[in-house]
Amino acid sequence: MSGAEEGRETSSGIEVEASDLSLSLTGDDGGPNRTSTESRGTDTESSGEEKDSDSMEDTGHYSLHDENRVHDHSEEEEEEEEEEYPRRRVQRKRASHDQDSSDDEQALEDWVTAETTALPRPRWQALPALRERALGSSARFVYEACGARVFVQRFRLQHGLEGHTGCVNTLHFNQRGTWLASGSDDLKVVVWDWVRRQPVLDFESGHKSNVFQAKFLPNSGDSTLAMCARDGQVRVAELSATQCCKNTKRVAQHKGASHKLALEPDSPCTFLSAGEDAVVFTIDLRQDRPASKLVVTKEKEKKVGLYTIYVNPANTHQFAVGGRDQFVRIYDQRKIDENENNGVLKKFCPHHLVNSESKANITCLVYSHDGTELLASYNDEDIYLFNSSHSDGAQYVKRYKGHRNNATVKGVNFYGPKSEFVVSGSDCGHIFLWEKSSCQIIQFMEGDKGGVVIKKNKRERDEDSLHHTDLFDSHMLWFLMHHLRQRRHHRRWREPGVGATDADSDESPSSSDTSDEEEVPERVQCMPS
Repeated sequence: MSGAEEGRETSSGIEVEASDLSLSLTGDDGGPNRTSTESRGTDTESSGEEKDSDSMEDTGHYSLHDENRVHDHSEEEEEEEEEEYPRRRVQRKRASHDQDSSDDEQALEDWVTAETTALPRPRWQALPALRERALGSSARFVYEACGARVFVQRFRLQHGLEGHTGCVNTLHFNQRGTWLASGSDDLKVVVWDWVRRQPVLDFESGHKSNVFQAKFLPNSGDSTLAMCARDGQVRVAELSATQCCKNTKRVAQHKGASHKLALEPDSPCTFLSAGEDAVVFTIDLRQDRPASKLVVTKEKEKKVGLYTIYVNPANTHQFAVGGRDQFVRIYDQRKIDENENNGVLKKFCPHHLVNSESKANITCLVYSHDGTELLASYNDEDIYLFNSSHSDGAQYVKRYKGHRNNATVKGVNFYGPKSEFVVSGSDCGHIFLWEKSSCQIIQFMEGDKGGVVIKKNKRERDEDSLHHTDLFDSHMLWFLMHHLRQRRHHRRWREPGVGATDADSDESPSSSDTSDEEEVPERVQCMPS
């Protein structure tokens, strides 16, 4: 502010008079300043004459203030420019971010709607169906109504059944639909009268680790339950008419966890089991040694651990398996030759996953009611529908999107008497229901109807695929390390020369290459969804 300093050095009187003049020149916001500005804008010459008519003293005072004001304005302009630059940069970044968000949102919208079609017209109409039932001309009213979209869209939670102290991993209805069996990490199996919301019976499964599946064998009078668990055992429970469990016995032993059993329709004695040791056992309860090894699943020379297995209801000789790679494998029990294509009849896989860097695993697969379609759920990917009659290597025919399958091993299933819908759980805690033919989500219970959950699942999945490509393997590695620690612990306390024994006297071995000394991990609580 050099002008002000010169004024102070020259005379204090000038400084006062200059400041007074500056006050008179600037004035109030609404008065003289606005008037002088308008006069300068309208008539430049008259304003010049007014300046000439001022006294010399006034002219000196005015030029002093004018120098100060010009200097101040230049500094203010520099400061404003300095402040304006980051502000403009922030605005550009914000505009760019908004544009990116808009692009991301549009990309998500495109992703959700891709590979979907318009919902078909409802095949079941309530009024005509009720009229036909009243006239006695519709004997399949309930059967057809169960597959009606109007009812599926109205699904709501009816009530909860509380009885387990650990995660519930499996649910299975008996043939009549009156009882519901549940298995849990607490090693118990509970049979429920779900209408009355009361347990019919509960019993210790005999397993040493998390119970993964418990199923009523068909045509057994609801007296036989088959079970499998993390300890690799396959066990059978005999239930009595007095609503108690007579006993449980082991009928097979995998060298890794066994996640799923596959029942043969209408057979009370035979079923299949699959394990993470890549082995498929066929089990016939009529035999002294019920289990026999059917096949070892391999890709070239490498074993493929299995998570899921299902028998074709239209052709019980055929069954499908899925596990720690991207391929759905179909076998025919009559044609298994491990020297030819490792015994596989045919394989399916979405073409974009065949050579994908992301390690895809199949957590669950099921056949449709008539065996013509095969549904497979991939971890941190989507659900794919294959035509089971297509040739080896055929592409999927439908794709179901929106859920999240990462934190735990998720199941998938058809719903409806003619497999009209696809149903799956999700990491976000919702149950998703898709209309099969259009691939559109028609219901997800306890979810946001605006689709926020669907987009959130997609974003999280993309982020994990970038930063945690081997997240699923990390979970498996965690379980493996826990298993190894337990082995060391047991070996430390085992007496020399004494093998591990099984507490159950009525267990039967599975095959020549399994042993009662097979160590099993202790019970592990499932990771939260």
